[in-house]
Amino acid sequence: MDWNIWKEEGSGARRLLLSFLFLTVWKTGSGHVHYSVLEEAKHGTFVGRIAQDLGLELAELVPRLFRLESKGHGDLLEVNLQNGILFVNSRIDREELCGRTLECSIHLEVIVDRPLQVFHVEVEVKDINDNQPVFPMAVKKLFLFESRPPGSRIPLEGASDADIGANSLLTYSLNSNDYFTLDIKRNDENIKSLGLVLKKVLNREDTPEHHLLITAVDGGKPELTGTTQVKITILDVNDNAPEFERTVYKVSLFENAPNGTLAVIVNASDLDEGVNKDVVYSFNTDTSADTLSKFYLDPVNGYINVKGNIDFEETKLYEIQVEATDKGTPPMSGHCTVLVEIVDTNDNVPELVIKSLSLPVLEDAPLGTVVALISVSDRDSGANGQVTCSLTPQVPFKLVSTFKNYYSLVLDSALDRESVANYALVVTARDGGSPSLSATASVSVEVADVNDNAPAFAQPEYTVFVKENNPPGCHIFTVSARDADAQENALVSYSLVERRVGERALSSYVSVHAESGKVYALQPLDHEELELLQFQVSARDAGVPPLGSNVTLQVFVLDENDNAPALLPEPVSRAVGAGHVVAKVRAVDADSGYNAWLSYELQPAAGGARSPFRVALYTGEISTTRALDEADAPRQRLLVLVKDHGEPALTATATVLLSLVESGQAPRPSSRVLAGGAGAGAGAARARLLVLTLLLSTALRCSAPPSEGACGPGKPTLVCSSAVGSWSYSQQRRQRVCSGEGPPKADLMAFSPSLPPGPIGGDREQLNVEVDLSPKVSTF
Repeated sequence: MDWNIWKEEGSGARRLLLSFLFLTVWKTGSGHVHYSVLEEAKHGTFVGRIAQDLGLELAELVPRLFRLESKGHGDLLEVNLQNGILFVNSRIDREELCGRTLECSIHLEVIVDRPLQVFHVEVEVKDINDNQPVFPMAVKKLFLFESRPPGSRIPLEGASDADIGANSLLTYSLNSNDYFTLDIKRNDENIKSLGLVLKKVLNREDTPEHHLLITAVDGGKPELTGTTQVKITILDVNDNAPEFERTVYKVSLFENAPNGTLAVIVNASDLDEGVNKDVVYSFNTDTSADTLSKFYLDPVNGYINVKGNIDFEETKLYEIQVEATDKGTPPMSGHCTVLVEIVDTNDNVPELVIKSLSLPVLEDAPLGTVVALISVSDRDSGANGQVTCSLTPQVPFKLVSTFKNYYSLVLDSALDRESVANYALVVTARDGGSPSLSATASVSVEVADVNDNAPAFAQPEYTVFVKENNPPGCHIFTVSARDADAQENALVSYSLVERRVGERALSSYVSVHAESGKVYALQPLDHEELELLQFQVSARDAGVPPLGSNVTLQVFVLDENDNAPALLPEPVSRAVGAGHVVAKVRAVDADSGYNAWLSYELQPAAGGARSPFRVALYTGEISTTRALDEADAPRQRLLVLVKDHGEPALTATATVLLSLVESGQAPRPSSRVLAGGAGAGAGAARARLLVLTLLLSTALRCSAPPSEGACGPGKPTLVCSSAVGSWSYSQQRRQRVCSGEGPPKADLMAFSPSLPPGPIGGDREQLNVEVDLSPKVSTF
């Protein structure tokens, strides 16, 4: 940084001393720092340790995006981010910044992010005496009649100094001469009036011209001077100049007054007669072009009218010099000053600028979080320039006034992105004029999501029906959870909640697709082994930390007719009377419901012969339809069909062989007699014995093959009733029938009922029942 502070020759030491005297800093409150600097300070001039005074660490200036903003004066001051020092970056001209306003400051905004903070810094620009007094004209020409009496005063335009304070306080001096002295007066408007006073009678013949030098010296240190030459031509004849009624006319005029509006009437009179008395009004030749563009002076009647745009914000006061010149030869002039004060009207709409938006805002942002910085201004003055801000509509934000016309948009209540994801705010700036003017700006505040919602299922539990014998990998159900959050926070994945099902892990039965939520059966399910599979599926989002919930699935395995009836042997021995039960065929079915409801049928004999036996439809009992006699075939073959009520139905068959033997004949050695009839007495008639042999067929027949791939939800099975009573799900699932010791032989049980003994010596036929349990009968 350049630490040089002016070292110009002659005044360098004094300027260096002034720089140190004015280079001060003080704090005026939290976040507001005040500095001062002399105008025209060289590049690199130290202004203040701004980072230290604002409580900021040097190391955080760059990471926190330290930046300096100044409306309209962006490059005058700069900050060294390495040492946090505010220095002069370019030439500062107080007169260019503030004109003749006594107070002149540069308002800076220091903004840092993470978190967003704003500081207001005011740098007062101190005036130095860098402007010398300037007269309106380098050479002023005056024409005076020689008849002008001594003591008369000739008004002159004084010098002006662009500086302020002591630097603009002027003193005047006149070079030594015999005819004129310099007269300075201050009126009640605190305006200095400069003029020449004639000391003695003029004599054009002696001295036709006078050359004077007027010097103006300001009050600065070092002082600066300005000069003007006054060339006075002595005229003859017309010896009375016009005189105005007032030396100063003071009027007020509203800005934006329409063209033609009368501002003031000036009036001058001349004591001469004739043409020397006729007066013509005109603006002084020193009148500025701006004034000439705004006002028109009628040369005859002295009316001053508006002819241009009168803007209070451009010029608040017009000082107009008016001359009244008679038509004498030579002409004589009188002078007056017209002060036109411009009155402000509310003609400027407030200016509203939204800057440093910190978006989006997290939905869990704490109350008081700064969302944006807003600056407002109004070029009008007084109440017309006083601006207040408001926020619409009713939203969870508020405006907080921070410094003069600066506001912060802050969070005022809790946010919920799932309720409102974006707020359209309207900031209104309204001045205090009557009627007031306003300006609006729109701010769209986006609310950013945080993971505050867990995935949710539509219901806590689902019931699923699946037919048994499904193909492996079959899709049985789809779970779906919705997460009210957004993006990753709403990305849901699914998984099984692992547990044991008997001796096996749940994951050996089912699986769930992590993305789609589809649940698959990994293997065929068996209703006879597992009727109900209950488990949980977990849904987790991808937020940090993740949130989740579970849903319960109850999978009912529906029965299919996949088990044929199985025959169980039950030996029965009964007498051979008509209607007597001689044997019973009993079968079981591992299925349930209709699939396990069995019926028995006796197949017709070959050749269409009528059999003397019948089988009960639902009990399987074989009984005679009549008494047996010698006319019946000695060997009879019965085929019993066992059928369930499944769809399709499955069947099993039992072959029953009947043999008639003589009463008292011994059974064959290869047969095992389970039950027999009573023996005959001496001398009795011949009797016949029936040996019953049952052969079981293991071939299963069905009307149609079982369907494959049926794994969708099934309908629940109902309890039904039949002619032989009610039935429901079978409580016994898998049965194996064994006969005695050793391997199982036949699923057939046949028996003969015991009958009371007949009368001794009586003739009757007797039925002996023999059950063949040879290995030719298959098991299931």
